[in-house]
Amino acid sequence: MAKTVLVACGAGIATSTVVNSAIEELAKENNIKVDLKQIKIAEVGAYVDTADLLVTTAMTKTEYPFPVINARTFLTGIGVEDTKKQILEELQK
Repeated sequence: MAKTVLVACGAGIATSTVVNSAIEELAKENNIKVDLKQIKIAEVGAYVDTADLLVTTAMTKTEYPFPVINARTFLTGIGVEDTKKQILEELQK
């Protein structure tokens, strides 16, 4: 069964596209099925019952029933490998 992964940034366009591609690649390399949803951070609430993971470049103080991974490292380029490792660990659960 595929994991539903929300990829959210403030506006739902530029940065989430970069993160989206990275997760797609990770999943493919590790033979994990993912269903990626690229959304705005404001839309996360609509997925609380269906998502397995939120990867976001936006700031969020909201508590969700699934893990939230901060992917701002993708913007700075510093610590990207650690973030990918974190994402992969969640996908493998």
